[in-house]
Amino acid sequence: MQNPYDNAMTQLKKAGDIANIKKDTLLKLSSPDRFIQVSIPIRMDSGELKIFTGYRVQYDNSRGPYKGGIRFHPDTDLSEVKALAFWMTIKCSVVGIPLGGGKGGITVNPKELSKAELERLSRGFIQKIKPIIGPNQDIPAPDVYTTPEIMSWMADEFGNKATFTGKPIEKGGSEGRGNATAQGAFYILEKAMAKLEINKDIKIAIQGFGNAGAVFAKLVKEAGYQVVAVSDSKGGIFDNDGLDIAAIESHKKETGSVQNFAGAENITNEKLLELPVDVLALAALENQITKDNAKQVKAKLIIELANGPLTPEADEILKDKEVVVCPDVLTNAGGVTVSYFEWQQNLADEHWTEEDVNSKMKEIMEKAFDEVWETAEKYQVILRTAGFIKAIERIENELKI
Repeated sequence: MQNPYDNAMTQLKKAGDIANIKKDTLLKLSSPDRFIQVSIPIRMDSGELKIFTGYRVQYDNSRGPYKGGIRFHPDTDLSEVKALAFWMTIKCSVVGIPLGGGKGGITVNPKELSKAELERLSRGFIQKIKPIIGPNQDIPAPDVYTTPEIMSWMADEFGNKATFTGKPIEKGGSEGRGNATAQGAFYILEKAMAKLEINKDIKIAIQGFGNAGAVFAKLVKEAGYQVVAVSDSKGGIFDNDGLDIAAIESHKKETGSVQNFAGAENITNEKLLELPVDVLALAALENQITKDNAKQVKAKLIIELANGPLTPEADEILKDKEVVVCPDVLTNAGGVTVSYFEWQQNLADEHWTEEDVNSKMKEIMEKAFDEVWETAEKYQVILRTAGFIKAIERIENELKI
C-alpha cells in the first residue's frame, strides 16, 4: 500500500508549484510541529498484560488549536497518523474555521477487546498524552472505530469536556454531530450536482457502511436519489433497481454485514468501485482508488467521505477521464465543522438545536464549495488542488516565520 504521508506531501507540492506559494510556507508544512509515540500497558480481562502503541501528531496550529480525531485500527501507524493530521490542517483551513490540524491513533483491533478493556485502553492513552492536549491546545475527536462513549471516557479521564468533541449529548456533545460528516457531504453533493447540471435521476454506489456511509445513504435516498450498491469491510451488495437502506441497516445489525441481503447480488469492494454508476461515494479507508484501478472507474462524480481514498496517480487518471472528484478536505469537513461548534458550545456553556447546527454547517460548507470551485477555475486545476491552494493561502497569512 502506498505511504499516505508521501501522498499528502505530493499534494502539497503540487498546490505550491501551481499557486507560487512561498518556499518557507511549503517547508513549514512539510513536517508536523510535534509527534509522540506512547506505550500503553493494559491489563486484559484474562489477567494478561498487553502493551499497545499509540500516536498523537500535532501538525500545525497557525490558525488555532490542533484539532483531529483518534482512531483505533490494526493498521494504524505513524505515517498514516501524520498524513491524517496534515489533511486535517488543510481541511480546517478549507472551510475557514479557526483551528489547526492534529490526529491520533492506537494500533489495535477494537473488535477483539471487551468494553472494559476498551475503556482501560482509552483512559490509558489519555494518561500518556494528557500533557500535550487541552481546550486551547489540542482538541481530539472520534474517528475510525471510536465512538461518543469512548470520547466520554477520555473527557472524564482528562477532566475537561471542552478538550474532546464527538461526545454523547448528555456529556456535552453537540446536536447533529453523529450525522455531521455525512450531512456535510450531502450538501457538497447537492452543490456539485447543481454546478454540473445533473438531475436526481442517477445511480449511486457507496463504499463503506459505517456511520458516515450509512447516514449518507439514508440522506441521498430520502432526497430522491437511487442507491444501487453499498459495502462494508466484509464485502458489498448490488441491485440495479435500488436498495432499501433502512432494511439493509437492520440486516447488518442482525448479521454483522451488508452481504447476503435478500434480492441483492454479493460483490467485492473492488467490484463496487467499478460499477456503471453516476456517483461513487467513498466512505471507507485510504488508497481505495489507485493507478491500478482508476481506469476502470465508470462514475462521473466521486464524493470523498473518507480521508485519502484516492492516490495522486489516480487523481491524474480520473482528471483525464473528466471525472469530477469532490475531495476529502472539503467534502468530509462537516464533521470537524460541527466539532468546532461543539467546542464553542462547551466553552460558552451553551447548547444549540440540531436545526441551528445544520444551518450553520450548511452555510460554511456551501461557501467553502464555492470558494474551491472558483479557485479551480482560476488556476484550471482539479478541486483537490484548488482546495489545497485555498487552504495554504489562508495558513500562509497566519504563519509566524
